[in-house]
Amino acid sequence: MASIALEIPRGAWRRPIGLPLENPGRSLPEPHVSIDDGYWQGVPLGGIGAGTIGRTYRGDFARWHLDPGRHRYEPLPACMFSIFVEDQSGRLSQALWTEAPSRELAAWPWRYPVGAGFYAALYPRSWFVYEWERLPVRLAVEQFSPVIPHNYRESSYPVAVFLWFIENPTSEPLRVGILFTWQNLLGFGWDHRVPGGGIHRSRAEALASGRMIGVEMMGGEGPAQEPWDGSWALAALEVPGVEVTYRTWFPAEGDGAEIWEDFAADGRLESDAGAISPPEGERAGAGLAATFRLAPGEKRVVPMALAWDLPIVEFGAGDRWYRRHTVFFGRSGRNAWEIAREALERYPAWREGIQAWQRPILSDPTVPDWYLTALFNELYFIADGATAWVVDPADPEGIGRFAQIECYDYPFYETLDVRFYGSFPLLMLWPELEKAVMRDFIATVPQADLTLRTIEANGGQAPRKLPGALPHDLGSPLEAPWRLPNAYRFQDPNIWKDLNSKFVLLLYRDYVFTGDRGLVESGWPAVRMALEYLKLFDRDADGLPENEGLPDQTYDTWPMRGPSAYCGGLWLAALEAAIRMADLVGDPEARSRYEDWLRRARESFEALLWNGQYYRYDALSPHRDSIMADQLAGQWYADLTGLPPIVPEPHILQAFRTIYDYNVRRFAEGRRGAVNGMRPDGTVDRCSNQSAEVWVGVTYALASAMLARGMEEEAWRTAWGAYHVTYEEKGYWFRTPEAWDERGDFRASMYLRPGAIWAIEWVRRR
Repeated sequence: MASIALEIPRGAWRRPIGLPLENPGRSLPEPHVSIDDGYWQGVPLGGIGAGTIGRTYRGDFARWHLDPGRHRYEPLPACMFSIFVEDQSGRLSQALWTEAPSRELAAWPWRYPVGAGFYAALYPRSWFVYEWERLPVRLAVEQFSPVIPHNYRESSYPVAVFLWFIENPTSEPLRVGILFTWQNLLGFGWDHRVPGGGIHRSRAEALASGRMIGVEMMGGEGPAQEPWDGSWALAALEVPGVEVTYRTWFPAEGDGAEIWEDFAADGRLESDAGAISPPEGERAGAGLAATFRLAPGEKRVVPMALAWDLPIVEFGAGDRWYRRHTVFFGRSGRNAWEIAREALERYPAWREGIQAWQRPILSDPTVPDWYLTALFNELYFIADGATAWVVDPADPEGIGRFAQIECYDYPFYETLDVRFYGSFPLLMLWPELEKAVMRDFIATVPQADLTLRTIEANGGQAPRKLPGALPHDLGSPLEAPWRLPNAYRFQDPNIWKDLNSKFVLLLYRDYVFTGDRGLVESGWPAVRMALEYLKLFDRDADGLPENEGLPDQTYDTWPMRGPSAYCGGLWLAALEAAIRMADLVGDPEARSRYEDWLRRARESFEALLWNGQYYRYDALSPHRDSIMADQLAGQWYADLTGLPPIVPEPHILQAFRTIYDYNVRRFAEGRRGAVNGMRPDGTVDRCSNQSAEVWVGVTYALASAMLARGMEEEAWRTAWGAYHVTYEEKGYWFRTPEAWDERGDFRASMYLRPGAIWAIEWVRRR
């Protein structure tokens, strides 16, 4: 274990511990106030679908996504790391948080000095390096969960590993203690109380690498019956020279004097072996301490693990599922200790798996460090996006069902128009999960749900789902995902003009990347149905579906009328993809029909929308001559997947040059990404809130499209603007929003679409 060295890779985002941010971004007031917890954020811990916990760069555990679809932000002081050091001049003990609680645990020494060290993050790993003049030791911790590409086992684990690196740089021996305390969060720590207070008990067992010692917190002896029930465990490895002691219980709402005075006396705890049921109704904590001596110049690595086993997922309509990790640990909910054991045994292999995956990208000298920062850290959403990865009862040994949310403000799973941009990391790193999602969309195409719903934008009535119309989403955690698609009802998704084309393009993209012909063969009837349905909106027989003068696509407050560059271009690319898929499945009749449609549509697209410099926003709206950043979204996918150009080659480059000149360079001095809409006179299109916004995912997609066309300087400058606002200027790290305005104020934090940055990596790998 001592051979494991502290190593913070190139590209890791860094910030002084607890340093406030001047002029952070704020939530935009319109159309509603988004979740805004501020910039105190950090890398989330926890596997895919396991529930996640966010530890901020000031040292507290504050963001809780343990229950899919439910966001809670609240620092819990009892969930804490603390340090003890004794040298010849005396003793020092300190909780490692730059803030202090308002009431509880008042006896603990809080307010670690702001700026005394730094935090670094390169998902899924993060680091605290403590540099305080009062600390006679060099102290750092690396924390991570085993979120490893192409790994469909450990990536689902509800576990976090903490590797403490300690060195004595002095000329005298030191005594060091590291205290890890945790609040029992069964009942999610707030809304439920486990009957009788549950059970806390100490445990110890021999492993090949040492003795595992810690505390297990359970709701009871029998299997968990509720989604808030299960078990938690915190454990450390005792090896020669390291003593691990513990407290099975302490009041997390009191002043904390008893446990702190115990720890501060000698850096250890007076272990209270056995089991205890904390008083019912009280917030209870547990703690463990690793204590050791360091000779001058000596180094030591101390591993600790936190694990939780909350096996049941329940959604708003009452549907219940078992989380993915139960395939490997059973469904009782009493297996947190076993998960922690595997972490303490396997963490070197997990760490090496993460490093081996990232190393080739990090060692590429042709890419800037800021790109690496954004590329890897935007992956936080794979686990943190209210992610559900559950066992499919119809195939309990299979890959399971998977879904990530659009965002917590818009709680919809696998929003189709958004995942068109944001699903690249899922496809490129966990392709079996991407294919599972697409199989779920394939199944929805012929489905009908004629239940009438009120459309929020206009008060009208519309069926929930019409056959042939792709759903906006696969459901909501507030209802019944997979069983009730189309939870969205701000607009009527049955008349959207981008969803069906995007479905066809996603299916073809996934085939191109995976080579799985079976995906195309199983989806072909749905492709044909989707295209026939969308063709019905070509009411004037010009080959292009007409937008209806209201927001009927992903820009759902920005209306289009008549043929539009955005939806028309997606239609052209979808027809090209369908022609390729018709060849794959051997359907010459469909191929011939789509060729006829494409020929007519391409002629109309050029005649109606090309103006010599760019493709007009649409053909008939009052703002039809606006310059849309996303006007060539269809061409973007055509280039990514090797399809023929949807428009003449010279027009592609000219349009991208115009977009770069207007939407990037002339907006906010070229420092905030690509604004969605610009007028030909160089002013921002303010006909809607969305036309005047930068969409982070669209900016990354545009950069990818430019890069695919050889516009390297323009591509990197465009993408840099999105990185700059997120990680340098406005404090959106680990909550990257959908959008911001010219000031940098945001809408819809923690959003799916920014995963489009991985489309840049797609182009680079070609």
